Parts: sequence; C-alpha cells; structure tokens
Amino acid sequence: MSQAINLTGKNIAITGAGGVLCSGFAAALAAVGARIALIDLNLDMAEKFAADIRAKGGFAKAFFANILDKASLEACYSKVMEELGGVDILINGAGGNHPSATTDKEYFEAGDEEATDLKTFFSLPAESIKKVFDINFTGILMTTQVFAKGMLKKGGSIINISSMNAFRPLTKIPAYSAAKAAVSNFTQWLAVHFAGAGIRVNAIAPGFFSTNQNKALLYDAEGRLTARSHKILSHTPMGRFGEPDDLIGTLYWLADDTFSGFVTGIVVPVDGGFSAYSGV
Repeated sequence: MSQAINLTGKNIAITGAGGVLCSGFAAALAAVGARIALIDLNLDMAEKFAADIRAKGGFAKAFFANILDKASLEACYSKVMEELGGVDILINGAGGNHPSATTDKEYFEAGDEEATDLKTFFSLPAESIKKVFDINFTGILMTTQVFAKGMLKKGGSIINISSMNAFRPLTKIPAYSAAKAAVSNFTQWLAVHFAGAGIRVNAIAPGFFSTNQNKALLYDAEGRLTARSHKILSHTPMGRFGEPDDLIGTLYWLADDTFSGFVTGIVVPVDGGFSAYSGV
C-alpha cells in the first residue's frame, strides 16, 4: 500500500508521538513523503523517534506540548508553523488510562459500597476520573482548537484515535471507556462542523494491541497471558492481539485525499472482529 500512497509535501502533526503506536504512525507517514512534527510531553522520546526517521532519510522534528495547557499548545503550534510552514493533517494520538481510575473488580458484590481495602466504583476519586477524561477527550478538543485554525483556508484532515472501548465499554475502566466514547462522538460532531471548511475528520478505533502501556494488563510477571487476556482473545474472532503495523493501512487511507476524499465523520474499528462478535 505504501507504493500507492503519496503524501509528499504534506505536513503532519502527531500528538502522543513519543508512544509506541503514534511513533509508528510517524515513521509510516514519513516513509511516504510526509513531513512530520512529533509532539509529546516527553520531548526526549519524541526526539528519539524523530532522529530515527531522519536517519532513514525522512523529515521529522520533535516538539514539546502539554495538550491540557492552551498556552503550551499555542507555543508548540507557532514552532511547528515556523519549522514546517503549515499543518495539513493533525493526528490526535495522545491518551491513556490510569490505575487510579480503574476498579479492582469487574462486577459489584454486596458490601463493595463500604469496602476500604479495594477500589470499587463507589471509591473512584473524581480527580482521577477527570484526569483520564481530560487526557483522552479534553486534550483532543484543545489541540484541535489550536491546530485546526491553520487548515480553515486550505482544508485538511484530522484523525482522532478512539478505541474499542467506545463501542463496548470494558469492565474495570469506566473513565477510559466513557472518554473514548466521547472521542468518537466528538469526531462526528467535528466532521459536520468543519465540512464547509474542507476539513475531514475521522477516527481509528484500535482493538487490543500489545504495547508497553497495557503490558501489565495482558501478561503476568512471567510473561504468560493473564485471565483477562484469555477473555479478550476468546472474543476476538481473529484470535490474536493487534500489532502496530495493523493500523497503518487504515491510517494511510484516511490520510490520503486521493483515496478517502469523500470520507468524513466515521470511526473505523481495527480490532480483529472484536466489535462484531456477540460472544456466541
């Protein structure tokens, strides 16, 4: 597919580019000619991946931004404009869950409402819920407020990263599931809002991918699949976890106007069939 996709001359800004999936997006997009702005709170990691791209002959620059700080985003945008000259595609990839917003049990049991020795729905701190919601939803909203202004006169593409949790909320992670559902809804809202400006807005909803972020969820200390992993795989018709490269074809398609120029307002599951399986 990379032989058909040509993004030469396109400037692409990617938040969360210091992570596994979004750094992979950066490398794949640079490989088809795009100029990449890797944006992350961890500037060192963003620079590491940018250097890898440059070593292979691509164009990549690393930038610092806190996606929950409007002034930080605006400063980052100014630097991106100065270095790249504009932004044609924005990928809102920053996000994640936090243990403090996760329950210990999948199901309520009598007495949980009074328990003090475990995390239940009733004891989840409001600040933890807000933190997860902000990093996954509010950060996308604020980043788009800043970066979309440069697309208004020429058009562009915005690609948000949603999740399987948006289709079917997972047990134990109510904040993350709700936040990703908000991302999918917001993607559709933005697509309508910006249609007249020539800005397409879509989202990718990855299923279960084995990354550093969820390693502890999927594997035990000895590297064996956890009970939760077995449940996930039993509900994934293709019977495996996703690999980062499994997302690239969808990413290329949504990024290239030649192939998806009339596509806006959709959320594409890349999940090995998880969202299609009823369990029977």
